[in-house]
Amino acid sequence: MTKTRKWPGLLLAATMMGGLLAGCSGAKEPNQAGNGGNAAENSNAAGGNASGGDLKPLTLSFYSEDPNPNWSDMQDDVGKAITAKTGITLEAEFAVGDPVQKSALIAASGDYPDLISAKGSINKFVDAGAVLNLTDLIEEHAPNIKKVYGEEIKRARYSSEDSAIYALPTYAGVGQTSFNAGGGFELQHRVVKELGYPKIRTVKDFENAIKTYLEKHPTDEKGNPNIGLSLNADDWRMYISVTDPAPMATGAPGDGEYFIDFDTQEVTYHFRRPVEKEYFRWLNHMNAEGLLDPESFVQKYDQYKAKVASGRVLGLIDQDWNYGDGEKALKAEGKFEYGYGHYPVTLSEEYKDTSFWPTGFMGGYGIAISVNNPDPVRTIKFLDYLASDEGQVLMNWGIEGKHYEVAGGKRAIPKDVNDRKINDAATFQKESGIGHYLNLAPHYGDGVKDPSGNYYTTRFPEQIVADFNDVEKEVLKAYGATTWKDLFPKEEEFPVRPWGAAWNIPVPGDSEITVLDEKLKSITWKRIPEAILAKPADFDRIWDDYMAELAKAGVEKAEDLRKELVQARIEMWK
Repeated sequence: MTKTRKWPGLLLAATMMGGLLAGCSGAKEPNQAGNGGNAAENSNAAGGNASGGDLKPLTLSFYSEDPNPNWSDMQDDVGKAITAKTGITLEAEFAVGDPVQKSALIAASGDYPDLISAKGSINKFVDAGAVLNLTDLIEEHAPNIKKVYGEEIKRARYSSEDSAIYALPTYAGVGQTSFNAGGGFELQHRVVKELGYPKIRTVKDFENAIKTYLEKHPTDEKGNPNIGLSLNADDWRMYISVTDPAPMATGAPGDGEYFIDFDTQEVTYHFRRPVEKEYFRWLNHMNAEGLLDPESFVQKYDQYKAKVASGRVLGLIDQDWNYGDGEKALKAEGKFEYGYGHYPVTLSEEYKDTSFWPTGFMGGYGIAISVNNPDPVRTIKFLDYLASDEGQVLMNWGIEGKHYEVAGGKRAIPKDVNDRKINDAATFQKESGIGHYLNLAPHYGDGVKDPSGNYYTTRFPEQIVADFNDVEKEVLKAYGATTWKDLFPKEEEFPVRPWGAAWNIPVPGDSEITVLDEKLKSITWKRIPEAILAKPADFDRIWDDYMAELAKAGVEKAEDLRKELVQARIEMWK
């Protein structure tokens, strides 16, 4: 899968995760929305419509592995503007529970949605013959898509054996530059403020801050117990909060379940790295000290977010898109000191946090058109409109005159709108639709400017700082930082990985890796919680049993097969 995942500083991010996918009073007409000067003039879709003259209503079914609790059936401002421009609306279905299992069922059914965002499961749809090769459609009908990708379009190819483009990569922006951190280890602002802004660099620093604060404040103002560290282990989120942090806190990049040696491309199931044993020993210690939420491995995602929203959880190891709903609820109540800062915590100071280890533009995850789609040409034109300058500004900024203003050729978000966007984020996104549609189409990343000289996205340094509340600014200033990324090792401290990210490499459906990975996952998801929750005296025995079980399940063969895929991608991307 991640995996919704990996998105440290990215992602999903998504971000994964607000992330799929007006005529409004006081707003410009939809075909003018987001011009910001002259951006739309450079769009193939500008000046007409995005359907080649066809605006007849067309409803397309859409399936995504990513959840979107704020989806409003395109009745939001941006959705209405997109429909006005294209004639198309989406009837969406989002995976609940295990998205890989859901995708497998759909792929096997023969009843395919018109548009599919299957991420790590795209191979299942390719093997089933469920999705179209988009190469010719792009060449003939999608100039904006070609413009966005440029030379990076080669990274959209499926494999070295099959050069077809089955999915348009949409989960990473082209030319992305991250200006802020959204992952690492999180501590509530009230914790570091009360302790005089201590150094938070190692797991021991992180632990000491939680322990000291808990000793002073064992309960909240209502008498409910405060919680030291809570982990989010519900289904695939186990990757994000429990297992992915282990390599990243021990100097390895976020490559999924496998560690790839940069020089040799030798592959190791990352849990077999001896240093990671010590990371999980530390979590075992946190549990023994009463600093780990005892419900970490039994709570459901909604329960986890509710705990965050209660303000009782002092520390997290997660990505902001994963716990963000809980933090947004705190901000909506004005409880800014209960929000979280991001810290580059590692096992010891000999390691660097690898959140910003660069991958280059990643292919892989994205949007596919199924063989059941009633009008592939019109659909690719729809996606091409979203990829146009006009479409990208609309998806990122919203409606001019309602969500942003243009003065002297510069786009800006009015303060009252920005306050709602930050402090009442869920309601604002549901009503506006800003951010809902980005993972539907190719787009530029943060830091890229449109022809008008404005940024395509709203995540640029000045706006990021403007989005921080006074408490965040106070904490950042105390640590000598302007954004959270300032605390982290920078991209230039690491070499670009020529394979991108290993978790993003499609696995052929007939590969034995699929079966082996499932076996290894079942063992790991049983043994890791067992090791963390065990008595410290039992930790080594349980870990040794875990390693022996992996060996018996064929972990070395899985490593060899994964190495072949990594090397094939490197060769293909050359």
